[in-house]
Parts: sequence; C-alpha cells; structure tokens
Amino acid sequence: MTPVPNSTVVAYRDDGPLSRAMGLLVAGQLPPLPPVIAGTFVTGVLLVIGVAGSDGLAVFAPAVTLLLAGPGSTHPHDGRFDWLVPPILRLIEYTFIAACGFAHQLHPVLIFLLLGALGFHHYDLVYRLRQHVYPPPWLATLGLGWDGRMMVVSLAALSGWLTGGYVVLAVYLWGLFGWESLTCWLAAPRSGVEAADMGTQD
Repeated sequence: MTPVPNSTVVAYRDDGPLSRAMGLLVAGQLPPLPPVIAGTFVTGVLLVIGVAGSDGLAVFAPAVTLLLAGPGSTHPHDGRFDWLVPPILRLIEYTFIAACGFAHQLHPVLIFLLLGALGFHHYDLVYRLRQHVYPPPWLATLGLGWDGRMMVVSLAALSGWLTGGYVVLAVYLWGLFGWESLTCWLAAPRSGVEAADMGTQD
C-alpha cells in the first residue's frame, strides 16, 4: 500500500490506461475542468439524439469524452473548482451505461449489477483515501478506468452483443474490485487505520 499524495483529486478520477496515455501527451498543461464540462455537454447531446442505439451517434460518446477529458488526467487538479471533475466523470459514465442498457431493453437487474460494481469501487476508493491508503497502480489498469469501461460498453453495443458484454463486464469488475478490496483491508494494520482516522477527525 502506497501513501496518499497531497492531492487526491487525481486518484478520484479513476482514469484508465487510455486516459492516462492521452494525459502524457500534454504533460499536465491542460486544465481539466473545461474539457470535462465540454465532454459532458457533447455526451448529453449524443445520448439525446441517439439514445445509445447501436445505429445512433451515442455509441461514440465514450470516444468524444476521452478525447476531451483524457488529456487533463495528468494535471495536478489544484484549481479552485477542479474537485468537480471526478463527480462529473462519474455522472458521464453512469448515465451512459444506464442509457445504453435501457435503450437496448436489457433487464434492469443486469444494468444495476454493473452500476453496483462501479458504485462499490468508487465508494471503496473514497473511503480508503480517507484512511490514507492509496490504491495499487495496477488496479486502475485492470479496472479499465471510466474511459475503458465506456469503450467496452460502446463496442458491445456496436457488435450487437450488449447483454453478454454487460454480464461479462459486471462479473469481471465485481470479482476484481471485491477481491482487491477484501485483500487490501485484511492486510491493512488496524492500528494504522485507526490512527489515520483519528488524524482526519482532528
């Protein structure tokens, strides 16, 4: 387990390999908030027009969001309102997954199963950062990040295999995030966690 850096906003973004690679191209020089707001607007328009249909424009929303929000992943997020970036990315990801599933008439349980895996992961991420326990670097890579997960859903929609894609992705993410979280907290020294919690309260 690695100590949490001074700024945890970047960790809350939950960027995947694609987004981080794009961030390296601009070396942290691009402010993160304006591109994310633009990505939210474009994604919303695409969802309204195509309703995430396999023959509509909405399946390209992940690519548009990645192109706009990805380069800001390496920015230190030290601006006054940069803390808004992670919740906006969560809104984009969750809305796209839900809209895509309902537009293709998937069973609601399957949609909520996938969203539940993401919700569990992001709640666990918030709580462990409060305890000054930074997630291992490989977790964001294997977890695909918000960018990778949206891309997988988009490709599944284009291929016409959305039901299977949701099942595989949900099972994979629940297994990965559940196993990693369990092993992390079992390995964490209880005294250290309690001390960190007390320091946070102070």
